Amino acid sequence: MFYWVMKNIIIGPLVKGIFRPWVTGAGNVPAEGAVILASNHLSFVDSIFLPLVIERPMVFLAKSDYFTGKGIKGWLTKMFFLGTGQLPIDRSGGKASEASLNTGLQVLADGKVLGIYPEGTRSPDGQMYRGRTGVARMILEARVPVIPVAMIDTEKVMPIGSKLPKIRRIGVVFGEPLDFSRFYGLEGDRFILRAVTDEIMYELLGLSGQNYVDVYASSVKEKRALVSR
Repeated sequence: MFYWVMKNIIIGPLVKGIFRPWVTGAGNVPAEGAVILASNHLSFVDSIFLPLVIERPMVFLAKSDYFTGKGIKGWLTKMFFLGTGQLPIDRSGGKASEASLNTGLQVLADGKVLGIYPEGTRSPDGQMYRGRTGVARMILEARVPVIPVAMIDTEKVMPIGSKLPKIRRIGVVFGEPLDFSRFYGLEGDRFILRAVTDEIMYELLGLSGQNYVDVYASSVKEKRALVSR
């Protein structure tokens, strides 16, 4: 109920009225059944705009830091993320990553729409970076279709580091469903996981028109942080 109220009464009408998102291919999202929406990641607001432009409720896996803040601000942030259908995950690796995978698999087992950013983090400069294979493993274990989704110009609305959004129109492009059933049962093969992930990234590249950089975005961010010290 909280999600419905946030989407349809509080956040949805306001955001749609201000940013006037244009959408193509939304009909590719099935009306029922488990499905993964694999999106490029340009801005913090991607997780707000994407759920607003589809009819079905959806769930994102968000980093746990958003749910552990202190005081009133921390509580409001936590409630906002819960209200927009996001679940906390620990990205520290190892057993935490396994738990995150299981969380996503449970969402899909419940027949819901799960949103994933294969790049693992926001692009630092608007380019598309190498995808991480966790999305492929989830697809093959859950045996569900995946739909590539390209967010357009959201980085211009909320650039990294900015506190307030800029008013401009954004777009969301849904691609055709991708079928990886030929690889079912092979989720333990790292070469298969890489092939599936790269195919998803190739589709995203065609939809978004971004430049592609074959390194992880997190590595680029780490190097930039070291240089700025």
